[in-house]
Amino acid sequence: MTVTAHPLVTRARELADGLLSPAAERVDQDGVPASHIEAIKHSGLLGLNAPVEYGGSAAPVAVVRETAEILAGACCSTWFVQTQHHTPVTTLTATGLPVRERLLGPLARGELLSGVAYAHLRSYPRLPVRVRRQADGWHFRGTVPWYTGWGLNDVMLLAGVTEDDEALFAFTEARKQPGLAVSEPMRLAALTASRTVSLRLDGLRVPEEAVALRLPFGDWAATDRPKTRNANPAVFGITSAALELVEEEYAAPLRLRLEGIRHRAYTLADHPVPHEHTEERLALREEAFTLMRTTTTAAVVSGGGRAMSVGNRAQRLAREGLSLLVQGQTGESRTAHLQRLAERPR
Repeated sequence: MTVTAHPLVTRARELADGLLSPAAERVDQDGVPASHIEAIKHSGLLGLNAPVEYGGSAAPVAVVRETAEILAGACCSTWFVQTQHHTPVTTLTATGLPVRERLLGPLARGELLSGVAYAHLRSYPRLPVRVRRQADGWHFRGTVPWYTGWGLNDVMLLAGVTEDDEALFAFTEARKQPGLAVSEPMRLAALTASRTVSLRLDGLRVPEEAVALRLPFGDWAATDRPKTRNANPAVFGITSAALELVEEEYAAPLRLRLEGIRHRAYTLADHPVPHEHTEERLALREEAFTLMRTTTTAAVVSGGGRAMSVGNRAQRLAREGLSLLVQGQTGESRTAHLQRLAERPR
């Protein structure tokens, strides 16, 4: 079976063409509606990475990437909310702790949607969120600067660093509760629709049985760091969507460049040793960004003055592309990106 013929890819395409893309400009202004999330939950796409025995699909990585490209190109805000869900699923799949049996099935089957609150760990040695063991469980204190999907997610995977310098991940309900205060939704240049807030943690208690992962921080960072070096499939999704708005004589050579960069990026992402070829991975990541900026600019130029309308697809894609430039960014990737921008001849 080819990737494009896979049932989940077909389902993603139907969802994109029938619901997400036609409503994307309205969603961009009004916010991701609960009805979009319900459609995602019923699509089976939330179980892409989950084991079959828990109700998931254990889909090949090529299928996972293709569905991400399709959803991001159709409505990046909706994609951004649902993409948070896959890290909790993979975390539960890998753990042997009791929380796996309680939550993996509901998450895999789309009965629950999970958000994530762990990107702040990448600012180490600065510690925005600290965790301390108490007699009644674990207590979280600090600030989660970015949390996406508030009001849409059912649960969240929350992370902090313990006094023993361990990374600790645990699940809690995604709602206001003692020890958890929520900001007003952020007004962003793009993806405001994703309902992103900051969380203030003042002794939020999470019981021991909710812990999904606990390991030395250095061990966690060693597995997390390679993930941020590879090109994001959503970047290719935005690029493809923008090319649909450009006259074919100009789109054709850009499409060839897209196919080449995508092939090289995915081949490298599949390399069996994720810590190798760091410079090449970062270079391809930047190439993908550059092509995305070129194609979204071409879409705006093709649209002329109409592209400046808030309800125009070209300018929405251009703004969404800007947001992807910093999504999952680390100090390493930021430095590599800036160096290449500074070195590129004009």
